[in-house]
Amino acid sequence: MNIYLLVGIKFILGILIMILQIHILGKHEFSVNTPLNQIQNYVLGGIIGGVIYNTSISILTFLIFILVWSLVVIIVKLMINIGFIKSLVVGNPITLVKNGKVNVANCAKVGISAEQLMLTIRTEGLDSTEDIKSAIMETNGKLTIIDMKSSAPKFPLI
Repeated sequence: MNIYLLVGIKFILGILIMILQIHILGKHEFSVNTPLNQIQNYVLGGIIGGVIYNTSISILTFLIFILVWSLVVIIVKLMINIGFIKSLVVGNPITLVKNGKVNVANCAKVGISAEQLMLTIRTEGLDSTEDIKSAIMETNGKLTIIDMKSSAPKFPLI
């Protein structure tokens, strides 16, 4: 078989499997940057990128690789509702500031410096940590800041 045709077929199959994963797992899962999503993207990119140019790997072998990886991801996504697995794979939100007091240990745990924390606080229009009721590092890496003047956050009922 022509090498270019083989590469093209593998590439198209890889894209189709990615589209299938997006439809099965939901578009939101691919927009959120969790450790699992990063690993999934790296491995999927490695499989597709590494295999499509390797002529010694057949289309069938390529499909088996990518389908097994997709199955692993889907199983992990289904098991994510189990508390232990969710905290292991996705993580938990971590409180960095509570009632104006910075939790230095939690800041070090998530790798945020005092300068980064203060920059984020200033971009929220606040001058000091004393103005903060709570600052929480979310599982996607975003910092949620609730100032002292805000009412309690409202959570959707699902």
